[in-house]
Amino acid sequence: MQIQVHSDNHIEGSARLVEWVSASVADKLDRFDDEITRVVVHLNDENGIKAGSQDKRCQIEARPKGLQPISVTHKAESLDLAVEGAIDKLGNALNHQFGKLRSKRVTGPAPVAEEAVEGQDALLEEDFLADEQLRSS
Repeated sequence: MQIQVHSDNHIEGSARLVEWVSASVADKLDRFDDEITRVVVHLNDENGIKAGSQDKRCQIEARPKGLQPISVTHKAESLDLAVEGAIDKLGNALNHQFGKLRSKRVTGPAPVAEEAVEGQDALLEEDFLADEQLRSS
């Protein structure tokens, strides 16, 4: 899984920040490593240099193999909380997406017992014969 980290002009995109975000994403999403090709993280400070609550935003887009990209966004008062919140949301979204796919693979048509099929055939044959008798009389 390839991880890319981008930040706007108001957030210092230091190597340490990129390393921390990449490690956090890789750690929390490692169970999806074989199913995701790339994760792109965007970090923004929506108010710029002004202070404000909920002004740090983290948007994460994951690209699962053979599926549409999944994007989540989380806003918080600090960058740490925004990143952690977005990672949690993405983990939940991926669990949901891959859980649905796995349940479709596991559950197929229910196996039918042979006795039940034979019983149904016998009932259908009786109904057919009864209808034929009524038509011929």
